[in-house]
Formats: sequence, structure tokens, C-alpha cells
Amino acid sequence: MAQALVISVRLFEGRYHGAGDWPPAPARVFQALISGSAIGDKLPDEFRAGLAWLEGLPVPLIAAPRSRSGQRYTNYVPNNDLDHVGGDPKLIGKIRDGKLIRPQLFNAEIPLIFCWLFDSGHPDSRNAQVICKAAKQIYQLGCGIDMAWAWAEVLSEDDLEARLTGYVGTLFRPTPYGQGVLLDCPIIGSLTSLETRYAANLKRFSRSLVGNKVNMLLTQAPKPYFRSVVYNSRPFRRLFEIRASAAGAPFAGWSQERTADLVARLRDTAASVLTKALPEQNALIERRLIGRDATGRDIASRIRIIPLPSIGHAHVDRGIRRVLLEVPTGCEIAGEDIAWAFSGLLVNQSVDINTGEVLEETRLTPTTDMRMLEKFGIESDDSNRLWRTVTPAALPQPSARRRIDPNHLKDEIKGAKERLAEEARAGTAVLHALRHAGVRQRVNSVRVQREPFAARGARAEAFAAGTRFAKERLWHAEIQFAEPIDGPLIIGDGRYLGLGLLAPVRRVEGAFAFAITDGLVFPADPEELSRALRRAVMARVQAQLARGNPLPAFFSGHAPTGDPLREGNHGHLAFAADLSRHRLLILAPHLIEARAPTGWERNQLATLNAAVKDLIDLRAGVAGRLTLLPETVVPDEDPLFAPAQHWESVTDYRPTRHAKRVEAADALVIDVLTEIRRSGIPEPAVEVLDVAEGPRGGLAGRFRLRFRTAQAGPLLIGRTRHFGGGLFQPVPAIDV
Repeated sequence: MAQALVISVRLFEGRYHGAGDWPPAPARVFQALISGSAIGDKLPDEFRAGLAWLEGLPVPLIAAPRSRSGQRYTNYVPNNDLDHVGGDPKLIGKIRDGKLIRPQLFNAEIPLIFCWLFDSGHPDSRNAQVICKAAKQIYQLGCGIDMAWAWAEVLSEDDLEARLTGYVGTLFRPTPYGQGVLLDCPIIGSLTSLETRYAANLKRFSRSLVGNKVNMLLTQAPKPYFRSVVYNSRPFRRLFEIRASAAGAPFAGWSQERTADLVARLRDTAASVLTKALPEQNALIERRLIGRDATGRDIASRIRIIPLPSIGHAHVDRGIRRVLLEVPTGCEIAGEDIAWAFSGLLVNQSVDINTGEVLEETRLTPTTDMRMLEKFGIESDDSNRLWRTVTPAALPQPSARRRIDPNHLKDEIKGAKERLAEEARAGTAVLHALRHAGVRQRVNSVRVQREPFAARGARAEAFAAGTRFAKERLWHAEIQFAEPIDGPLIIGDGRYLGLGLLAPVRRVEGAFAFAITDGLVFPADPEELSRALRRAVMARVQAQLARGNPLPAFFSGHAPTGDPLREGNHGHLAFAADLSRHRLLILAPHLIEARAPTGWERNQLATLNAAVKDLIDLRAGVAGRLTLLPETVVPDEDPLFAPAQHWESVTDYRPTRHAKRVEAADALVIDVLTEIRRSGIPEPAVEVLDVAEGPRGGLAGRFRLRFRTAQAGPLLIGRTRHFGGGLFQPVPAIDV
């Protein structure tokens, strides 16, 4: 029976300084076990036997907390070349070299986990308890300053799966090929090579006499012997189009409601083709492709057939015209062999019932046009936090809605309390479905409903026909993640039938929103909050830049000389506090000026995205210490960005120039219209709601703007626009 040796390691400070790898390589844990178990320069026989057993096991599975790169710094160390200064230790400062260090930062409360599987029936399996004993002696992992402690335990496969299911972090699985994270792992001979290296290091210095001068010679010790293993390599993917067999024929769509029927048809036909071609792998094909007799251990190696409905426009017909084949790197059947079995598969056939003549055939045709994959977050450069189902997810039975008898609709109608309870159960089931699908990113929010999220989508119940799932188990879901996630994302019990497919929601490029979940002290000054956010962003961006590089004006609003950018130049970020919705905003200049971003601005936005991706804490002075959660700004749904005809002030507008010889209200109106014309927006009718004059002649006001046609936001104008002043929001029309 298979069991797992699980070594958990915690670092004291949530910092890891080891060079070159995250997560720490299993070879580092192996070395840490040796260092902790050794007594002086001797390794007790008991531990030597245990470590020799460990190096012969298959490479381990790793679970690690999510991390981010910390601040770079340079540490100056001797370069082991004392001869250049005549061997005088007092002159060691002249031979120091700079060593660039950038630690990985993570939550120290979450341990690193290394899992080795072994056969408990083997006579040497008792060595697992020896390793458990050795793990207690670990005191360091990584560099010498990375103090750590560890513990080990032996678990059954079911207990290991439960442990990993509840783990908050990233799971790293070894893959036999591909490109991923390359980590060193112990292999038979690693222990001997480390002992040889240790002995050689004790004798690395030797003296030689040249004339009357004694020279010190340094001999490099031999390198340790480890095996480099690829972790989390990308799966093999092949995209097919559903086309008629005639040359140059257009797409042949398949109804989105019959997703499961399409997958079953393609799966069974391909399995038949593969079984004939590879009869010796029949049992493997059954488990990996059909899923018959598959266990929990087979999930990571299951082949996925993912029909892709057409999406990307509100009015597009959501028929299925493409099918994605995904073969995990852990699958023993070659991806090319599986792709061969799917290529040219018959999807549908039209036959003349009188003559038996085939009138039309539609088949799977391989394609190299991969643009559609980006719409599902696959191999995309965009960071996607907000996802919505394209096909509904089949959630476990406890999340099912109560069925209402169609003959007693009025008698069995559901109240608001019951509906809320059903949605709460379904929301919890979505979290479980994510874990079962191997998705461990932290979730900020979940919203479930039966209705589709797109105009041409179908209700959840429509996908139940012909499947084993009751329609009450099907739900559409919207998931907001705390961190970006890549596709394909497919969840639920029907994920191997094409159900539960999610797509990222198109976000506003250059808009970053953060919900204030805690810590805000009222009354709060929107401009002070915006300035606090600006300071935090500039500090984080500076940490992303190479040491000594100045902060670009895009982030600071200041020229290299330190002077503010000239008046009228708005080519830098704006910061705003939308307190009515309890959130903070960072807005790129192209959004404020209603234009497309330049290539240079896109590069700066990439730096900004990396800097604020884990911004969760903001110290805002008297406004409090704010706890933040990132949000996705959806252009057609967000109130500050959706088109509207009527807009009203959220924050005070301060004029760029004070017109002379006119009343204060007229001066403000003139300035508002000037700023709007400068932004390239059609001129609106302006109604003054409030005017405030400062003690030194300063003006501020609030307005209602009425446009002839709907205008998209954000609308941010005036002298203090970069600190959230002059922010407008849509309001309902008022009859006059």
C-alpha cells in the first residue's frame, strides 16, 4: 500500500534568501536533513541508512505558499582572493565583491510541504520513521540566515489528498517533460557526493613554496550530484475547429446546450481509434480518456476535451465551433498520439433518407489559429482575477435547488430566505469545486445564479438534457480571485464533459480598483486618501526598478529635475477615492484623456501591475489603516465607467484658471467647459449645484452635466484631477 512521507518546513521570518529557486528545491531539504543529523563531521549510521533510502524514492510533490520578490539589496563579501592584498586580512575590504540579493517574501504561517510516496510493504519503509526523527533536527533552509524548523509524518494517500486540498498556496507536481520550474532533487548517489564534497572542502586550501614565498592554493570541491526535474510544465494542447468536410467550408456550429453530448461523442470515438492503434494500452486509455475506474490519483493525468463556445462580443452566437484538447504532462500516452486520434473525427453527418447518400459531414480539423484561446485566459498576457461561467457548473447534490412541481407553482413558490440559503450553499460548493479542480488561489467573492452572464448565453437548466446531472445542480457562477489566474479554468462534477467552463471578464486596461474592506475612519478626506495611495504606489514601483533607476514621471508626475510636470500635461497616473462604493482607484492617463494607450504607457502599466498585485494594506494617516482587496473594473458594468448621459460631481471640482470679471459660478462653468473640450468630449449643458470660495480666493464647485449622447467614463477633470478631485458619476435623468 502506498503511503506518503510528508516533511513540513517553516521559516521564522517569512523570507527566503536561497538563490535561484522558488519553491526551495527538494535537494535543499535533503542537505538540511544531513546538516541537522550530523554530529560534528560524522553522520550516524541510522541517519545515513535513512537518507540513502530517501534518495532512492521518486521525486517529491511540493506545496508552497504564494510568494513575491522583496527589495533588492547588495551585500559585500570577500572574494576568496587574499593573495591580491599580500595575504593581509586587514586589507580584506579591498577585495570585497557585491552580491545582489533579492529575497522571496511569503506568509510564514504557511509551511512548505515536501511529499515523497513510498510502498509501505517494502522492508526499507521503516526508514520513513528515521527521516521523521531527522526532520526535527533541521535548523536552516536556504542561506545561513534562513533559520527554520521542520517536522515529518507518514500519511495515507487519502490523508495526503485531504491535506493538500485544504492547503493555501501553490501545488508543484513533477512532470516528465516540458518547460516549467526546474528544481534539483536527490537521486541515488547524492548522499555519497555530498560526503565527498564535505571532505574535499576540509582540504581545499594547500600551501606551496615558490622560492622564499609561500603561496596559498584553493582547490574547488566537486559539485554535488542531483537530478534536475521539471515541475508544473505546461500541458500538451491542440486546438481543433468544427468544419464541414468540403474544402474551404465555413465553421459548422454545435449548440452550446449540447456541450456534454459533443464531449461524450468525441471521447468515445477517439477512445475506439486509440484502442485499435494501441491495444496494449487499453486499460490506460480507459482511465485517462474515458475516466472509467479512475481514482483520485488519476485526476492530474486525465485528458480534457473542452468545447469552446464563441465569445468576445455581446451579440455573437454562442455556438461551439472549436474544441481544445489538453493532455497533462503526467499522462503516459503521448500527446501527439492522442491528437492524431482526434484529428478528422466525425462530429455530425447528414444523410439522404431515401438514397443513403451522405449530404454533408462535419469533422474536427486541426488549426494553428490560437487567438480564441486568449478569450478563455489561455496563454494570455493579461492578468485575470474576475471569471464567469460560459457553461454552467455541475455542483454537488447538497447545493441543488429545491425542485418546484410545475403543476403547483403558486403553492411551492420560494421565499427570499430560501433563495438566499440556496445561493449560499451553491457559493460554498463553488469553493469546494475549485479545490477539487486543483485551483488553490484565494477567492475574494463568489456569486451564483441560474441566468447566463451574457446576452446570448443559455440558462443553467438548458444544459442538463442528456446528462447525468439534475438541472437543479447546475449553476452559473462569477468568481473574483485575490490574485490573477491563468486558464483554462473549468470546475464542477461535469468538468470532463465540458460543463463549468469559465472565461475571464474583460477589464478596463489601465484601471486598478481596490475595495476598502476594513479600517476606514469617517469622515475621510478623498484627496488625502488619494495622496496616501499615491505614496504607496510610488514606493512599490521604486522597489520594482533596478537599484539607482529614477522613478518615471508616469508614476510621480514630476520631471527628472524634481519639478512638477508643466501645466496641461496629464501624462501621469491619477488616484481617486470613490468613497460611496468604499474603494480606491488608480487611473492611467489614457483613460482620463479618452484615448488609446501608447506602447511606452503599456510598459509602465506592466510595471504598475507587478507593483500593486499584492497591495492589501494602506496606511492613510487619520483616515486609518486600510485593508484592501483588488477588484476588476468591468467597463460596461462599473458605474464610473459605463456610458451615461447625466453625470454629477462626487468630489469638489477646482478650476485650472480663475476667469476674471465674472461671477464665481460663471467662472467655474467656463473652466469646466474648457477642460471638457480639452479632453475631446462633446460639450454638455452644465448646472451648478454648489460653489465654495476659499479664504484666499480659491474656488471649488459641484455640478450636474447633461450630454446629448451617452458618454463613457471615467470623467475626472480640473486642477486636482490627479488626486481624485473633479470626479463625476452617472445619475438618473431628472425631468425639467
